Amino acid sequence: MGRLVPPTNFGLVEEGLYRSGQPTEINFPFIEKLQLKAVVWVAPEEPSERFLQFLTSHSIPFHPVCPPSHHHPTFNNHSNNGAGGGGYLDPSNPIDEPTVIAALHLLLKPGNYPCLVMCGLGRHRTGTVVGCLRKLQRWSLSSILEEYRRYAGAKVRILNEQFIELFDIDLISIRPFDQDDHTDADELHGVGTGVGGQHTYTGQSQGVAYR
Repeated sequence: MGRLVPPTNFGLVEEGLYRSGQPTEINFPFIEKLQLKAVVWVAPEEPSERFLQFLTSHSIPFHPVCPPSHHHPTFNNHSNNGAGGGGYLDPSNPIDEPTVIAALHLLLKPGNYPCLVMCGLGRHRTGTVVGCLRKLQRWSLSSILEEYRRYAGAKVRILNEQFIELFDIDLISIRPFDQDDHTDADELHGVGTGVGGQHTYTGQSQGVAYR
């Protein structure tokens, strides 16, 4: 058996929840071993065609949650095989609140684990989403920022740290989805969960209240 190589900035967030940057082909055997039920993509740019093909061939639902640009095609136009082109907002822009809320919705909804949340390099956008998840888990701010900085390295972005600090966890409304698929507040102190789906923008997913 060949050596398994994790993608850049790969890490365990909670049992069954992972984070990373976008995998390349050398990482695919490692990703396959995770037996993922969902990938949550929080970057504005489109992932590689080869990665989308890998997800499709392994029947792994893909969830791009960043709002699409109004001036370009989006993942909403993609078929289930991951084909198609598109453009997204500038990846250097800070992550916005609707994107974080949409991502957290997927990370907290049961039935989706094991789950991988990622952006291009697995640093800033992924780190911000994980930081807001930690707020839901009642981590101290110092511990949250230490984790963010560990993955960001020398490229820490103050705006992301401020976003995490100011993020209002009351924006997340956790309520039952159905008899077999629900989340309660106690689960926030352990591990969140997610759901399956297709290549669509999930910013308005059911179960998340925008207040």
